[in-house]
Amino acid sequence: MKVNSLKLKNFRNYDLLNVEFDGSTNIFYGNNAQGKTNILEAVYLSGTTKSHRGSKDRDMIRFGEDESHIETVVEKNGISYQIDMHLKKNSPKGIAINKMPIRKASELFGIVNLVFFSPEDLNIIKNGPAERRRFIDLELSQLDKVYLNNLSNYNRIVNQRNRLLKELSFGGKKELSDTLEIWEMQMVQYGERLIARRKEFVAQINEIIAKIHQKLTGGKESLQIIYEPSTGDLPFEQALKRYRDRDLRMKSTTVGPHRDDIGFLTGDMDIRRYGSQGQQRTAALSLKLSEIELVRLATHDTPILLLDDVLSELDKHRQNYLLDSIHDIQTLITCTGVEDFVNHRFSINKVFHVQNGQVTKEN
Repeated sequence: MKVNSLKLKNFRNYDLLNVEFDGSTNIFYGNNAQGKTNILEAVYLSGTTKSHRGSKDRDMIRFGEDESHIETVVEKNGISYQIDMHLKKNSPKGIAINKMPIRKASELFGIVNLVFFSPEDLNIIKNGPAERRRFIDLELSQLDKVYLNNLSNYNRIVNQRNRLLKELSFGGKKELSDTLEIWEMQMVQYGERLIARRKEFVAQINEIIAKIHQKLTGGKESLQIIYEPSTGDLPFEQALKRYRDRDLRMKSTTVGPHRDDIGFLTGDMDIRRYGSQGQQRTAALSLKLSEIELVRLATHDTPILLLDDVLSELDKHRQNYLLDSIHDIQTLITCTGVEDFVNHRFSINKVFHVQNGQVTKEN
């Protein structure tokens, strides 16, 4: 699995860009705020329909323009796919695969698997549950279209229930109260599927992450991930009914997969709350490396790895482990200089200098 080329028009700080990638290691270096991360963002967007930054479409369009175009050519199992994406200020994005428009963005998922790793990911352990849910949802959506469909339906129904809760709190009619029960039945149907698949995902990650984490810590620590439902020990359906009065007061759905979390344990210690910054960052690195291995097992192929200025955030031991782990994966790396890679005697296939929205190939 690899990305062959990328063309940008009016994307972020790029007027026009046309770049061809090597199948192994591609390094984009330059000072900060020159446009390096924007290249990785465009590739990630092409495979997932989402910005890793959580940006809205209109925010990614070049200032002063109304539309942006991204063309990405990827290769999977020897088959080439051209992915075209049009971002528009005031309407949904348009997507075409091999010049055939698709009706649902979900049709894009699964063509290519991408793992994005940025300095912000090193905070996934200590930050709030929303980031950890986002990690699970993005990874499972790439690997499992059934999960993506269930997630889309569940989120739609939660939004509908929340609207009803608001109406009922302002003295809505009795028939609205009856409607609430109908929405809850559908919520439980999709929500239980999400919870089951997430638990399965966590179990798969656990089989991989323990070995990686032991190597990263020199055998000093083990790591276990646990799924934490917001319903506690109650089945989802019972929890919804038990907390319905609270939801009416809050005008929001307070339990369900959209409120669940994952815990990270070293022994009996929850490192989200009690771990040192070093422990939290090492666990985050273990998690991202496990994500790569999970894609390998699920697809019998390697994902495309996007590393956004991560090496500068890691000590030498963790740098070495990361670089040793990705030698057989197509990787797009951003950094301020190439010295780290030279010092690591790391194989560099293509080097690009990025300056003020201009990309120059140097080798």
